Amino acid sequence: MKNLYILLILIGLGISAQPQTKGFTNAADFGFSPDASGIENVKALQKAVDQTGTIIVSQPGTYKVAGTTYIGSNTTLEFGNGVVLKKIDEVGKFSHVILNKGALTRTFDKHIIVKGLAVSVNGVDLVFNEVFGLRGQIAFFYVKDLKIEGFRCYDLATMQFGIQVCAFEDLIIDDTVIKGKKDGIHLGRGNRFTISNAVLETVDDAIALNAQDYATSNPELGWIENGTIENCYDLSGNQRLVGYFCRILAGGWIDWKKGMTVQNADAVVSKGWIYRVDGIGSDGKPDGKTYISATRPTHKKGMEKLDGIKWVMVQEGNEHTAGVRNVTFRDIYLEKPRTGFSLHFSNTMWNRSYYPGAEIPIQKQLVFDNIRVLHEGKGFMNIVSPVDAITICNSSLKNGGINSYSNNAMSEYPPTKINIFGTVFNASNQMMLLRNEASNKIISLKTSNNVEISDAFKAKVVSEKVKIKIDSDLSGLAKDK
Repeated sequence: MKNLYILLILIGLGISAQPQTKGFTNAADFGFSPDASGIENVKALQKAVDQTGTIIVSQPGTYKVAGTTYIGSNTTLEFGNGVVLKKIDEVGKFSHVILNKGALTRTFDKHIIVKGLAVSVNGVDLVFNEVFGLRGQIAFFYVKDLKIEGFRCYDLATMQFGIQVCAFEDLIIDDTVIKGKKDGIHLGRGNRFTISNAVLETVDDAIALNAQDYATSNPELGWIENGTIENCYDLSGNQRLVGYFCRILAGGWIDWKKGMTVQNADAVVSKGWIYRVDGIGSDGKPDGKTYISATRPTHKKGMEKLDGIKWVMVQEGNEHTAGVRNVTFRDIYLEKPRTGFSLHFSNTMWNRSYYPGAEIPIQKQLVFDNIRVLHEGKGFMNIVSPVDAITICNSSLKNGGINSYSNNAMSEYPPTKINIFGTVFNASNQMMLLRNEASNKIISLKTSNNVEISDAFKAKVVSEKVKIKIDSDLSGLAKDK
């Protein structure tokens, strides 16, 4: 009777008499251990992650992993100081240390946090074995409300990116150190993102905003928009000048039509679906061939060979363009002597970003605020794809200016306006501020309220084929100097 009386009081106070579940799960309780094999650890970590909620790995040590752990919605995976996940080939090579569950079915996972993860690649470097085009050491595809904090990787090999996210909404990547031979942070299509506090030392691109991409480097195509990249460092530890601090890649493609000529990685829209040509040979390189397409691709998954063309279904949709818009780069420190930013088109055997005659993809409203060039190299920015406006402000430039090129596929470009203000120019004498080699691109250049460190400084603009409209306060360009 007394126990019943206590129970009634608890119910009246809104307190459940049932035992409370704990607020977190310790992966060690499932056998995740520095002493376990890679296979055992993958099984244990998967069991822990399947509990959802907050999963912790607290014991310092190196944990062997021989496969991928799949993380779902409403899950936080937190690693303590001194914890390293080391990829190991016990049953064959594999791609991802962490992959979201929805990537396999193209269904959105939500509310995921990965915190404090350190990965040792250990030479286990496979292009992809889960989703075609997805190759991050940690990868997310179809995800909303994702936060990656405190990621570390010091030994990227030549095939896989550090972090890769595609088809996302609301992404935060914070406090990251990535070093090695491939892209550090690689994004595909998505909306609303912040990348902050990143130290990057990579042979290839430190950051890639690849809205259109090699067929093997992103699983879907589309726009990357409404984001901020801030407080990032491009270190010069490896002097191979292959990529950029940030590649900003756009593209355009057409509806399938009978008799069209296609090559490796070309995309087409066919009855509400997007397909791409897989022209990679058995040696892992493009076959270099062009094909005449006579049969429309219509399959809804996988690959189908038609007229000798391997068509891969990429995604459902009618989009014909991809690019980057409404993105701000702020507080960026460029130490590696390579071009910092490339507004990019590819036009090689690996990838043709723009199919001739397609809708023009105009990248929009890109802002570069407090960009600090710390090297003596000649390149600051390349412009190959169409862009409406570029703002460079409060920055510190040295010898490198802006180079504008044609992509050899488009017959005309929309106008581009470049605005530079409040910036310190550190070149000791003449600086090529802007060179335009595209015969069909109209550029307007406006500069104001800038500072020249050297009395011998002069800015130079060269455009032999199209006149550039200039309104400038800089020596060599200003009319009153």
